[in-house]
Amino acid sequence: MDDALSAEAETVQDRPGRLREFWFYFRENRGAVIGLWIFAVFAFLAFFGPWIAPHDATAQYRTATLQPPVWQDGGSWTHILGTDPLGRDMLSRLIVGARYSFFVGVVVVSIAATGGIIIGLIAGFAPKWVDSIIMRIMDIVLAFPSLLLALVLVAILGPSLTNAMIAIAIVLQPHYVRLTRASVLSERQKDYVVSARVAGAGIFRLMFITVLPNCLAPIIVQAALSFSTAILDAAALGFLGMGAQPPTPEWGTMLAEAREFILRAWWVVTFPGLAILVTVLAINLMGDGLRDALDPKLKRS
Repeated sequence: MDDALSAEAETVQDRPGRLREFWFYFRENRGAVIGLWIFAVFAFLAFFGPWIAPHDATAQYRTATLQPPVWQDGGSWTHILGTDPLGRDMLSRLIVGARYSFFVGVVVVSIAATGGIIIGLIAGFAPKWVDSIIMRIMDIVLAFPSLLLALVLVAILGPSLTNAMIAIAIVLQPHYVRLTRASVLSERQKDYVVSARVAGAGIFRLMFITVLPNCLAPIIVQAALSFSTAILDAAALGFLGMGAQPPTPEWGTMLAEAREFILRAWWVVTFPGLAILVTVLAINLMGDGLRDALDPKLKRS
């Protein structure tokens, strides 16, 4: 028991060194650092967007419908990125829309990761027949195309941003279950787990305190990649009319409202599409950096 306590104390003392080591390997990936900075800007806009936006995101300026960006003939500094078919300021809607995309990513990853980790731990520690039942259910969910399954779930629950987040979380959950279960099975046979079991640790202590912290590295990487997937799926559902409903300034919904004007007013489609592209690309680059920094096999000597 004393050995276990001393090991935990050493782990706490090693945390600053581990953080320095993590940052050392993370910053080696220039793309990941750029992605981190873009994600920081995205998070800042999500938290402070309504106060930064120059106009109310839902206010309609009927005298300035489909006004082009400021650098194009007919543009104005009042609406720097132009206006949409209803005269709403594009820049304000893009800034406020970051809040909805960020909210979707956080909620979806939180729900999917929490449920997936718990089910994966249960599958890893449960008897063989329970493990088989859980994994077969996950295989059935994975057999369906993710967007199609999310679309069916939203159609059943009703079109709204909340139901879209629930559907996307259910679709992403099997990835966390499989990843957690695989990590648990590889950790269960190691000496520190056997020692904890011999010392009298209960099943819940083994699951959540002994084994889970050593399985977090791949789960963190999966969470970063799932964040971008959630934003893409929410935008796709919004584009199909099954996600956020107008006049919510969600990027996918903005694309859906503007698709009939793509030839007349390129900016109403281009800017929301670029916002989705840059955000998802930045999060994926950051996820690659996390994988490189957290996976010992990928660290340079």
